[in-house]
Amino acid sequence: MTMTPNKIGMIGIGRMGHGIATNLVSKGFDLRFLDHPGNQPAGDLVKAGAVSCTSIAEVVAGRDLVILCVTGSAEVENILFGSSDNGTDPGKGGLAEASAKGLVVMDCSTCLPSETRRFAERLAPLGITLFDAAMTRTPAEAAAGRLNLILGGDADTIAGAMPVMRAFAEVITHAGGTGMGQEAKLLHNFVSLGFSAVLAEAAGRARAAQIDQDAFLEIIGKGGGGGVVFDRFVPYLKHGNTDAFRFTLANSIKDLGYFGEMIRATESSSLSSAIRDLYSRAAADLGPEATVPEMTGTVARDIRQDQG
Repeated sequence: MTMTPNKIGMIGIGRMGHGIATNLVSKGFDLRFLDHPGNQPAGDLVKAGAVSCTSIAEVVAGRDLVILCVTGSAEVENILFGSSDNGTDPGKGGLAEASAKGLVVMDCSTCLPSETRRFAERLAPLGITLFDAAMTRTPAEAAAGRLNLILGGDADTIAGAMPVMRAFAEVITHAGGTGMGQEAKLLHNFVSLGFSAVLAEAAGRARAAQIDQDAFLEIIGKGGGGGVVFDRFVPYLKHGNTDAFRFTLANSIKDLGYFGEMIRATESSSLSSAIRDLYSRAAADLGPEATVPEMTGTVARDIRQDQG
């Protein structure tokens, strides 16, 4: 892989992307990013030396590595290929049209593995290499440069990009070929969001039953329910503070939907359907931008309504 690791483009300066960008700039990388309404405020990045661009063509010009950090497969496809009549040519206004041969794309979004493989196959004849670098942890860890990355792609390409990833990630795991990072990420999120659903159900039932909250937290935390998910829930359960787990219900439903699509070809899972149903009910109750721990209130409300 031939690249200049110092010259980075980035598309997607949201809650996670802003932390990634902050670490890249603070560690001396030459960063350009796309100005977009979905970004977090980026004045601090510009002040630190990053360059805000108004087009994808500006972002990729002279870059050897471009990081994507957007919501999902549809957004990634639009960035890569723009508008296209037949779904196979590069399209208009997309990264594929604007990039020179040799570009490497690191996709930190959460996508369907089959779509990630399809994108990589469309880019390869153009001399553009894509690998998946799916993220875990939260915006707090992104800001601290302590994300976990799960990688899928060519080992040599990944080795070349490693200095960039080490600027914002603490644990970096290569899961296999292209798309395997996304597969492993969706399995991880199924576990994490499943644990969260169980904990929200238990906490909501405890609230509805008027069990002393400190006692509930001690019982669960010192017993079989302790762990990362529990620790992220505690600030909300004790103080109503969602900062430790700012993952939205909308993103949770999207990831659980991807998981369902990923497993549908070989099996069905009533468990995954039940978990997604709780998130969907909470989103209808609280709005899609509510955070995962807030599901607790939906559970308690539903129980009180059932009890009349």
